[in-house]
Formats: sequence, structure tokens, C-alpha cells
Amino acid sequence: MSLDFGGDRAVVGMVHLAPLPGAPAFDGDRDEIRNAMVRDARRLAAGGVDAIMVENFGDAPFYAEDVPKHVVASMAALVSDLQREIDLPVGVNVLRNDVEAALSVAAAAGASFVRVNVHSGARLTDQGVITGRAAETVRLRERLDTDVSILADVNVKHSAPLAQRPLEEEISELLERGHADGVVASGVGTGEKTDRDHLQGVVEARDELDINAPVFVGSGVTAASVAGTLDLADGVIVGTALKQDGETTAPVDEERVRQLVGAAKPDDDS
Repeated sequence: MSLDFGGDRAVVGMVHLAPLPGAPAFDGDRDEIRNAMVRDARRLAAGGVDAIMVENFGDAPFYAEDVPKHVVASMAALVSDLQREIDLPVGVNVLRNDVEAALSVAAAAGASFVRVNVHSGARLTDQGVITGRAAETVRLRERLDTDVSILADVNVKHSAPLAQRPLEEEISELLERGHADGVVASGVGTGEKTDRDHLQGVVEARDELDINAPVFVGSGVTAASVAGTLDLADGVIVGTALKQDGETTAPVDEERVRQLVGAAKPDDDS
């Protein structure tokens, strides 16, 4: 499995789906969900991102680990539609931590990777205690006979550890024992800056393992900070900074995308 899109300075743009059918904030317009998704994805692609990640961001409050079947069906249909609209690698994240659904959607729709918030260990979240299911996830990938890559969070945002553990152990369990293909370091919440010392520790722990697995930064990246972030990390996942006025729930702003991608890759003449 591979997460090598975009080289060593990859930019992944977020498509935050509007509330899906069944969510408290769903407005009854299924077509508008798709239209907004395609609009944002096209703007991200035109702005130069290397990949796109689709997430059911509008479905709060989130189920902890098992979303209803109608959510899986909606996301499979949407991701399949998106694959026909853009020519970029697509990732799937099913919040809060339903990687079985994400992996199934990705395999069915032909997506390239999934993000899993808690892949190993356990975290205390607003959905309660969430426990990683790396054993089930990796075996499901084998049963589905798919090469979808797994991108796993380290100390995922909007959560707290049940007990403090050495960072080196957590990275080892994600990449070696958990068979993740890459890891994500992030801040404490959506759009919050990722602590540079934490990022440095994640990168050093990965390097100590001598494993060819990229480290992504998953929150708080802006056009002003992306170059410095990518001096350490291999890639960034960006949502809020690419939206109009920097508002997470606003539409993607193509000019903001261009500015951030340009700052991430100043020597790219393409």
C-alpha cells in the first residue's frame, strides 16, 4: 500500500460533507450534498492539491465506532460520484472512528486511502472511550482484497489519552504491529495548530523504526505555516485554511488553495 502522492510535500485537501440523510442537521436536499461536494473538490483540484479526503463532517454528533448502514450507503454513492468528477487520489474518513465503513466505502468506490482516528490503543473522546481495532481493520483489508492504504492518527484531536505512554511506543504499535501505512499528527481540535515539538517527536520515532511511512500533519496548517511544517512532515491535510474566510463550514476558496499549495511547493513550476 502506498501514500506517496505529491512526493515529499503532499497537500491533501478536505471535502467536508454537509449533513447526510439521518443526521440531525440534514436539510432534506440530497442533490445539494453532492453539488457542494463536487464544487469543493473541483476547487481543490484546480488549486493544485495532490489528493482529496472526504469526511462526513456535517453528521455531528458522531457515532463512536459504528455508523448506520444508510450513512455507509450515502458515502459510497458520493465517493463513487466524486471519483468520476476528479482525477486525484481520494481518501475516506467516516467519523468518529468507523474504519470498517471507511475501508468498505473506499474499496467499493475505488478510493486510495482511509484515515482512522484511533487505530490502536484507546482514547477518551466526546463519544466516550474509543478503542482501536487494528486487528479487524487489517484483516478486513485482506478479505476485501484491496490495496487501500491506512493513515492512522497519533493522539487524535478532540480526545485525551487514558494513560500517558511514550510516543515511541505509540508510533511503533501503529506502524509495526498495526500495519498502518502512514501516521497523522494534529492539534487538540479542528483547525488548531499542531505542536511542533510533538511533530518532531513523531518524525523522530518514525525514523528510529526505519520504516518508509509518511508523517502527515492533520490540523492547523495555513499558507503562512505550511512551508515550515513541511520541513519536518511529509504531507499536510488541510480543511479550515482552504475555506472562505477560514471558516470550517464554508465553501472551499480556490484562491486560498492556490496560495497554500504555492507556499507548500515554492519550487514547483507546474
